[in-house]
Amino acid sequence: MALKRKEGMEQPYIPAGIFKIRLPFIHYRWELSECLQAILMCATCLGAIPILEQVLGVPYEIAWSMVILNGFLYNLHTLLGDPVVPGWITPALPLITAFLTQSQQGPERIKTLIALQIVVGLIFLSMGLSGMAGKIIGLIPNAIKAGILLGAGFSAIMGEFQTGGRFGLYPITVGIGSLIAYFLLFSLLFRRTKEKSKFWHTIGNFGMLPAIIIAVIIGPLSGELPAPNFVLGSIIKIPDIGTIFQTLSPFGIGFPSIQTFISVIPTAIAVYIIAFGDFVSSEQLIREADEIRTDEKIDFNSNRSNVISALRNLVEGFFCPYVVLSGPLWAAVTAAISERYKEGRESMDSIYSGVGTFRWMTFICVALVPVASFVQPILPAALSLTLIVQGYVCCKIGLSMIGTDMERGIAGVMAAILAIKGASWGLCIGIIVYILVNGNFKNPVLEENSPDAIEETD
Repeated sequence: MALKRKEGMEQPYIPAGIFKIRLPFIHYRWELSECLQAILMCATCLGAIPILEQVLGVPYEIAWSMVILNGFLYNLHTLLGDPVVPGWITPALPLITAFLTQSQQGPERIKTLIALQIVVGLIFLSMGLSGMAGKIIGLIPNAIKAGILLGAGFSAIMGEFQTGGRFGLYPITVGIGSLIAYFLLFSLLFRRTKEKSKFWHTIGNFGMLPAIIIAVIIGPLSGELPAPNFVLGSIIKIPDIGTIFQTLSPFGIGFPSIQTFISVIPTAIAVYIIAFGDFVSSEQLIREADEIRTDEKIDFNSNRSNVISALRNLVEGFFCPYVVLSGPLWAAVTAAISERYKEGRESMDSIYSGVGTFRWMTFICVALVPVASFVQPILPAALSLTLIVQGYVCCKIGLSMIGTDMERGIAGVMAAILAIKGASWGLCIGIIVYILVNGNFKNPVLEENSPDAIEETD
């Protein structure tokens, strides 16, 4: 039986410095809805397998082992007090793969990835330990924050719909699945329907799960994807840690050179800029939920989230380099859990019970042979649905942060450049345009009778 929380207080935890340790079943209860969602949503986690095979040239079994190890590290966030569902640094994936493919596949490319992930981890760590992460989120103007989020949203959507994107390969599966996911997660009509019907309320509690199930059905029926196939026999996949250590870790293939570490710095900075948008998203999603649920005080600390993300990246960089890297937020699932959390304590006791249940269950499921074999055919479609939903969430949050014409213009220009030219270009031009238009790098103070002030009071 999990420890009970007093009204308006934080969920029980074990204090450990900046961390707040919470164990499932002891410090929070197990949530059935998030448990069931995780069974098929693990398809997105397993979606890293084709990326690892293509970029690193590793066989399926090794890529699967890497996904399992990464799945375990996800649980550090809830374990140490971060109230979100962590994920990849997904919007940076095109940038990362393009950078890695500049080097020859094999040990050279793996060493480049090792250097990149270690440098990214050190950036996370320095920002978290210095306390700069929390200060930066407060100091960055809303227009710049919104531009980062909008740019990340545009990048996610554009990547799926561009020539050669997954929508072009699986238009029926991805198209219908995305529309259903949007309807279940964001529709006002569906929200009203849930209030009147217990059946639809139950369906809504499963977040993106119904959309994934429909993709499993539509994919084979449309001929776009093969039918699911249960592989029975062994139940649990034991990660091949020995092979990973020998063929992928720096202790097996050698450490990258100083020149390699220097060469990855610009890309690492750009990746952190993109990941920074996830901290903004996390803060906004948790703030919205915290305002509605007065029965629980949620402590989101961006410095702590940076440190935990650093630990994941550094562990993987030294032992299991991961192409998609380790980011602080899976926006699509965090948004879905947050929406159910807002419905009250009867629906979800604590935000930690939702995100904790989901992440522990995805870790269990990616290691189950029957589950992995069943979802294997829909891995590309599941990844596409996640990116399309993430694009919506990024755009929604980004636009909600800006309220003046000046901010809208700057954020729009910055987002477009970021999506087309990359994070470094987008941030640099966004800052320059902001200073030129606003006169400084502070959020504008509106005059009482200015057009923007009148607009904001409408």
